[in-house]
Amino acid sequence: MTEREETLEMLVDAVRRFAREVLLPAETIVEETNEIPEHVVRGLKDLGLFGMTVPEEYGGLGLSMYEEARLVFEVCYAQPAFRSYFGTTNGVGTLGIINYGTEEQKRNYLPKLASGEMMASFALTEPDSGSDAASLSTKAVRDGDLYVINGTKRYITNAIHAGVFTVFARTAPKEAGSNGISAFLVDRNTLGLTVAKPYRKMGFAGSHESDVIFEDVRVPVSAMLGAEGTGFKNAMKSLDHARLHMAAVATGLCQRLLDEGVRYASQRKQFGKPIASFQLIQAMLADSQAETYAARAMVERAARDKDAGKSCTKEAACCKYFATEAAGRIADRMLQIHGGAGYIKEYAIERLYRDVRLLRIYEGTSQVMQLITARELLREHGA
Repeated sequence: MTEREETLEMLVDAVRRFAREVLLPAETIVEETNEIPEHVVRGLKDLGLFGMTVPEEYGGLGLSMYEEARLVFEVCYAQPAFRSYFGTTNGVGTLGIINYGTEEQKRNYLPKLASGEMMASFALTEPDSGSDAASLSTKAVRDGDLYVINGTKRYITNAIHAGVFTVFARTAPKEAGSNGISAFLVDRNTLGLTVAKPYRKMGFAGSHESDVIFEDVRVPVSAMLGAEGTGFKNAMKSLDHARLHMAAVATGLCQRLLDEGVRYASQRKQFGKPIASFQLIQAMLADSQAETYAARAMVERAARDKDAGKSCTKEAACCKYFATEAAGRIADRMLQIHGGAGYIKEYAIERLYRDVRLLRIYEGTSQVMQLITARELLREHGA
């Protein structure tokens, strides 16, 4: 192995041990308090996970997509809220700055984000624009050397923790669809910015999503991220990365779900023997193993292609669709293997079953992933 490959394996091993020795024991605390314990946050920072995608020159680990996926597999063996706590800062909340930010913007934000001193949020979704994100209505009106932003964003992850928001607003109201949408970096303490109380959710305890309201929020022209009118297109490029990341999240959870099912099936006895000896139970385990293996192989292949500079919009959508749908199927099978115990909160499968349901919505619904895959496929064939 090269020196970088050896370093990666050491880091993967460290994250694997951290997940099993620190994150798993903290899961019940998170479920009961809806907060990530401080000792967990310190551990995430010490491992450098807040700066996974941030270039080394700005204090991050500078990981490739493949390297990032390998770490996410391990972190997401534990419930997904731990990953969510630092994931947005690494993904859509930071990628725009890395890819399109000025040097001043990079120097101002990236070192703080990489260390965990500051967290980032990605403010795109609105009450009336979810899957149809290009129909957003938040406006940014030029006023001399400033832009004045007005609008409401919905379901914004980590908004209560964020020090900076990447905000998408329409700067050319006469332009239809994605045209005329620009991105801005808005600091948390900017006058007129309000973060609402987090939503109560079915699962994902410890991950907080809130509305963010912008009322005559004034930001300098220098706060624009990238060129005017390119914000939405830039966001979509960042989402290819985010969808591969989310596929890795689902893959890590597939392995955890499968292990929970194997453990219970090996211990639970009926008719005088472990239920793991019954062929119908074995069929559910086998199907789940095959899907877990396939999800991991897909993510690793697509990640390597992305690192090689290949276009991966179709592949990222395929990975996100397959891995998150597989996680849902595996969660259902493993709860079925647990029987009545799977419906009891004392068992991890009950919590994980609720958690994985969000993955088919997060970063684009399964149906949107199907549309993207079909669109790209037809485009390749000239249709």
